[in-house]
Amino acid sequence: MLATTIRTPPSVDDYIPLSEYESQTPESFSDGKPVLHFHLKEAVATIPKSQCGVLAIFPSDSPAAGDNAASTNGDNEQLVEQTVVVFVNSEHFTIFSEKTESGVTIPYPSISIHAVKQVSARDGTSSPAIWMQLEFSDGGADDDDFSTVELTIVPASGESNHTAQQLYDAIANCSNLHPDPAGGDEEQEDGYDRIVFEGNTDQEAVEGFTGVLRGTADGGLPPPMPGSGGWITAENVHEHFDEDGNWIRGDAEDETEGLGDGAGRTRPREEAEDERGVNGDDGESKRPRVE
Repeated sequence: MLATTIRTPPSVDDYIPLSEYESQTPESFSDGKPVLHFHLKEAVATIPKSQCGVLAIFPSDSPAAGDNAASTNGDNEQLVEQTVVVFVNSEHFTIFSEKTESGVTIPYPSISIHAVKQVSARDGTSSPAIWMQLEFSDGGADDDDFSTVELTIVPASGESNHTAQQLYDAIANCSNLHPDPAGGDEEQEDGYDRIVFEGNTDQEAVEGFTGVLRGTADGGLPPPMPGSGGWITAENVHEHFDEDGNWIRGDAEDETEGLGDGAGRTRPREEAEDERGVNGDDGESKRPRVE
């Protein structure tokens, strides 16, 4: 995912405050304004100078940081800075710089890491800040198609030390609303997270999918295995498989359905002997022998 450049400064009126959103039931959960989880004014945003040009608020010719922020990072690399306003909302992480008259909206899946850290200024003081590792991709698979930016947000000096933690919590909560779409595919590389049936079935398999069957003509869904009576889920899997993964036979009534009278019934010895005759003699149920 890529960051989107914006040229119009955002406003708190563009969002619904989180407190207002939680105090009432919205008419729709999909429409309306984004929810504003946190708003921070006059923050200082910094990135390594080598990463300038990726985000619009940090042009390639940006000068090194001034005295009001650290001039180098832990690798002694020069940093550049911009004073920004921050909007942590339910759709994007947004920052805007009045100086460059530009801003960026960052998709939450692009925030691979975020943490609270202490940053030092040239006057020897330190303050908590939010450090983020941003990863942007234009859809390619090569390393050249990815851009990484280390973005640090330092609250204004007048803010309390608790502000950085509030900013961290807001980013974490909004990130949870946007899980990484690639996560599910990675989890299935080493194995399936579902039960897959092979062999003959009464339903037609869907091409390109493993263990997925077409529904019936009336629109209903087929059972996952003959005799199961419905879909197997985590709640009822113990009813169909033992601890070793072996299929448990269903009830006799289910297995003998459609086989005719007497199917699946255990007959006493006397009844069986009457049918075939005692000591090998032909019973009445057998056809007479023709000499």
